Amino acid sequence: MLDQDLAVLYGVETRGLVQAVRRNRSRFPPDFMFQRTRQEFGNLRSQSVMSSWGGRRSLPLAFTEQGVSMLSSVLRSPRAVQVNIEVMRTFVRLREMLQGNADLKQKLEALEERYDERFRVVFEAIRRLTAPAASSAGRKIGFAPSRESKQTEPGSEGAD
Repeated sequence: MLDQDLAVLYGVETRGLVQAVRRNRSRFPPDFMFQRTRQEFGNLRSQSVMSSWGGRRSLPLAFTEQGVSMLSSVLRSPRAVQVNIEVMRTFVRLREMLQGNADLKQKLEALEERYDERFRVVFEAIRRLTAPAASSAGRKIGFAPSRESKQTEPGSEGAD
């Protein structure tokens, strides 16, 4: 997300958001935030009929999911404080869920030791159901053109 959009969401001015980021630069590594290039900025401006950029002099900052979350800890607006509190609560709930799974796994192993081969299939099915899902870490988010698809001009479909 771009800095100006996040400023609206967090209830601060864009320049205040950018200033907070610059004062806390060590909290925003490249995988949390990066600056758009001149070409990208030009493309963004040319896609809107009326410019909403208001004569911006600096290139916009773009934030990843982690950067958006980190912003909540460096901004001082009431909304940013509430977002930060919810992020912390979510981490606590996640840890509790993971601990609950660990407890369930231990109980299952104890039961498995007590019962014979007749229940082996049941225990294997339960173990598959409680196994963590495949991680989506590293998965790209967004759209990318297919290498196999042909690039066509808008309105040129079926113009043979």
